[in-house]
Amino acid sequence: CGGGASENEGSVGPAPTDAEAVRFLTQAGFSASAESIAAVKTSGFANWLDSQLALPVQDVSRYDWMVANGYAIEANRSNFTGTDNAIWLKLMSSPDPVRQRMTLALSEIFVVSMQGLPIEWRGLCMAHYADLLEKNAFGTYRQLLQEVTLSVGMGSYLNMLGNRKEDTFTGRLPDENYAREVMQLFTIGLYKLNADGTQQTVNGVPQDTYTQDEIKGLARVFTGWDYDRYNASVPDHAARPMAFVASRHSPETKSFLGVNLPAGTDGVGELRVALDTLANHPNVGPFIGKQLIQRLVTSNPSAAYVGRVAAVFANNGQGVRGDLAAVVRAVLLDVEARTPSTQPGGGKLREPMVRLVQWARTFSAASPLGQWNVGNMSSASTRLGQSPLRSPSVFNFFRPGYVPPGTTLGTAALTAPEFQLTNESTVVGYANWMQTVIGSGVGEVKGDYTPWLSLATAPTALFDELNTLLAAGQLGVASRATITSAVGSMASATDANKLNRVYATVWLIMCSPEYLVEM
Repeated sequence: CGGGASENEGSVGPAPTDAEAVRFLTQAGFSASAESIAAVKTSGFANWLDSQLALPVQDVSRYDWMVANGYAIEANRSNFTGTDNAIWLKLMSSPDPVRQRMTLALSEIFVVSMQGLPIEWRGLCMAHYADLLEKNAFGTYRQLLQEVTLSVGMGSYLNMLGNRKEDTFTGRLPDENYAREVMQLFTIGLYKLNADGTQQTVNGVPQDTYTQDEIKGLARVFTGWDYDRYNASVPDHAARPMAFVASRHSPETKSFLGVNLPAGTDGVGELRVALDTLANHPNVGPFIGKQLIQRLVTSNPSAAYVGRVAAVFANNGQGVRGDLAAVVRAVLLDVEARTPSTQPGGGKLREPMVRLVQWARTFSAASPLGQWNVGNMSSASTRLGQSPLRSPSVFNFFRPGYVPPGTTLGTAALTAPEFQLTNESTVVGYANWMQTVIGSGVGEVKGDYTPWLSLATAPTALFDELNTLLAAGQLGVASRATITSAVGSMASATDANKLNRVYATVWLIMCSPEYLVEM
């Protein structure tokens, strides 16, 4: 993955404690277990992470799983039946949690959503898009950008699929949607950045990275791409990159970001130049690096932290730009990642879907029939209020710069992206739903609490173990007293009673503020 250990990696010193190992494991993946804690304590953060980064992509893709399980049938041409199943299967059970966590993070940056994909075989298309993010999670940013751009999923979602050249007779112009969002959201952002992610200003005014004319220039570049060998009766085309149709491509001149392409330039070559230009822009490292820090570690990273990650994006130590494995390594091993923050704005709110995946992995949730029928968790009042690859728009579930208005965080001008999902209804909906999930499972997916039953008659010991495993020991003395007192008042005579005590302890921890905000 490139790049050697540095003073900022937090890799020198005594072996990590259990709590430190859990904190690292839940940032890097989703959860911790006795085995993974022991592995991190023995090998250290960097070596454990390197072993994960070296794992190959798992053999069975979401797309292949859907086909093998009978979802690629005529009845499912216009729905997402089976897609959520395939996504939850990987998140909850795949043996490469770091790759899965990175795949989920990328899905919140390079957004394609089931909420806006009006094409046939849309379910298999979404499964393939998730597979594409997974395959490229530790590759180069440039290759990821290429594959995202030419995917049928992104092509449909942001209107590059079938985008055609201008027509002076009808007044038709190339669609500008992808041209706009690839700059605003996937590469360079709205404003010019310094290497540490701070905005460049002139007389206090942020400087735009692009203009409307540059959007028009890029829109012309993104014309002429459509399905490769479309066949309505089978879904194969949904898993192939879009193909170039020269007759539909704009022959006009194209200017953007300092590049001028003369009329009549080859369309495939134009796309390559455009993506090279975007990927090599100095904004990309700090813009993408900061968002990965926010997804994995903290909502308000220091400029120095962003700068260190952006420097690795620019050069992984071996002359490679955009090495995402090296970037993930830099994010997770940085001294600010490995040191819990005591400053206002430190840490981040755990995303609801990440909490559910943590529950499933921590308690070895299994799907006896192999269905993984967790379903759509988008309902804010009766489910989680968030479900993978189901964001309400291309702007994700929340904006990376969101500052909650009318709050203490807002007064302090602190960024808290996940709080854009949080209100009275979602807090209650999450608590109610998780109580059901912990006790009864979801669909046929159920947890196994056998390892903790022996502690059920000792509420304090039970709490201490689960507090470490779920929250890296973050719940304090007051919460410990409240929860152990409540659990201690419950009956414990029968195995069913003991199981209820475990359920209650897990639920109360997972609903506590000290768990919800991970430091």
